[in-house]
Amino acid sequence: MFPDSGSLSTLSNFNINHSLVGYLMAKIKIALVGRPNVGKSALFNRIIQKHYSIVDEMEGVTRDRLYGEGELFGRPFEAIDTGGIDLSHKLLFAREVKYQAEIAIEEADSLILVVDGKVGITSLDQDIFHLLKKRNKPLCLAINKIDFQHQEFLAFPFYQLGIQDMISTSAIQGRNIVELLEKALFPCKQEKEMPQLIPQMKVSIIGRANVGKSTLINALLDENRCVVSPLPGTTRDQIDVQIAHGNQKITFIDTAGIRRKKAEHEVVDKFAHIRTQKALERSDICLLVLDAQEGLTHQEKRLITLIEKEGKSCLIFFNKWDLTQEIRMEHCYKSLTYEASFIQYCPIIFGSAKTKRHLDKIFPTLQNIFQSRFKRIPTGKLNQFIGKAMQKNHPPSIQGKPLHIYFLSQIQVSPPTFLLFVNDPKKLTPSYQKYLMNQLRLTHPFLGTPFSFHLKGKKEKPKKKKAKKILPKKHRFQES
Repeated sequence: MFPDSGSLSTLSNFNINHSLVGYLMAKIKIALVGRPNVGKSALFNRIIQKHYSIVDEMEGVTRDRLYGEGELFGRPFEAIDTGGIDLSHKLLFAREVKYQAEIAIEEADSLILVVDGKVGITSLDQDIFHLLKKRNKPLCLAINKIDFQHQEFLAFPFYQLGIQDMISTSAIQGRNIVELLEKALFPCKQEKEMPQLIPQMKVSIIGRANVGKSTLINALLDENRCVVSPLPGTTRDQIDVQIAHGNQKITFIDTAGIRRKKAEHEVVDKFAHIRTQKALERSDICLLVLDAQEGLTHQEKRLITLIEKEGKSCLIFFNKWDLTQEIRMEHCYKSLTYEASFIQYCPIIFGSAKTKRHLDKIFPTLQNIFQSRFKRIPTGKLNQFIGKAMQKNHPPSIQGKPLHIYFLSQIQVSPPTFLLFVNDPKKLTPSYQKYLMNQLRLTHPFLGTPFSFHLKGKKEKPKKKKAKKILPKKHRFQES
C-alpha cells in the first residue's frame, strides 16, 4: 500500500526521484476499450463497484464515455467506459461512438483492451489492438467472460496479439478483477522513470582438479586472490570474488576440482561434487575450464549434462593451450561437438591462464551470453517462426490424428522458457520438438544458453453421462 500525501517523508528512505513521487500521487485514468458486446460496461461497473453503466445483451447500448472513481490498495484511480468501436460503421452512431472512444484513449494513462473469451479473437479485435498500439501507452488485455478456471483454454488464441499483460476475467463473477487493475495501475511508466538496474552476473568456474581454475581467476583479477600450486585439490572451499567490468558487476565463484570416485581419498574430496553443484545453482553462467592436453573427459561430459539440465549458460575455456603442439583449434572444436550436442551452442576460447593468452575475450563473451540469457522474443515473431517451421517440415500424424500447433509464447527468461500450445501434447514427438528448437536457434542463437519448451494442450470437455430411461409401470416386471 502506498503512503498518503501526509506521509511523504517515508518515501525519502527509498531511492525514488520527485517525478516518480508525483506519479504515484496522481490519479491514473484507465480507459476500457473494445468492440461492441464484449462486456465493457459490466466490467466497468465491477471495477468501480457501482451499477452506473447500462448493461444489456444488445449491441451499441453504451454511446457516450462514462467516468467512475475507484480505489485499489489505497491507490485512487478513474475508470472510463467507452462504447463499442465498430470500424465498419454498420451500427447506429458508430462514427460518434468511435470519436468518443478516441477522446477517452487520448485522456487515459493506461488502456485495457476488453475481448470476449467465449467468442474468441476476431478481425475487429485485431484492428482495435493495432489502433491502440500506435498510441504507445501501457496496454493490458482483459479476456472477459471466462467465468471458471476450467475455461482458461479459451484464452489461448489471444496470445497471438503479443500483449505481455493478459488477464482472464469475468465481470459477472468478479474473477481476477484485482489482478487486472494491478496491471493497469502500475504500468511500465514507473519503470521508465526509475534508473535501469543492470542485474549482477554470477559466474561459477568449474572443472576437474588441477586444470587451472584458480590460476584463471588470479589472471582475470590481476592479483593473487586464490592459492595456486601444482598439486591437484589445492582449492577446497567456494571462493566468491566480486569485480566490476565497465557497468557490469560480476561475481566469480571458484570451486574445488571434481575427481573420479576412485581418486577420492579424503572426506573433503567426496564433497567436491556437492559444492560444485551448489555453486552451479547459484550462478547464471558456468565457465567450464578444460585441460588442452587431456581434452574432454568423462567427468566434463557429466558436468556439461548437469549444466544443461540446470538451465545454466556455459562458456568453455581450453586452458594450457600454450603447451600443446601440432593441434589445430578447428580440429579440436569439431571433435568436441561430436562428444556433446550442447557444446555446439557454447562459445569456446582457446588460451592460457598462465601466459594470459586470449583472456581478453572472456569478458565480452560473458556479456554476450548474459544478454542472450535475458533475451525476450515477442509473441508475434514466435508465431511467424512457427508458421514457417511447419511449412518447411509438417508435424507428424499419430494414429491418424495430426498435431495442431496453435502458437508459441515466451513465458520466462534466465533461462528462456517457451509455452507451446497444441491440441494434444502426446502427439508432439521428441524428434519434432528438437527440430523446432534447432530451427529457433537459427534465427535466435541464444549463445551458450539452453532453453526449454513447455507443452499445454486443449482441455477436453467432460462427456455427459446418458440419463437412464425409466420404463412406464406397465412395462416393468412385477414380482410374483
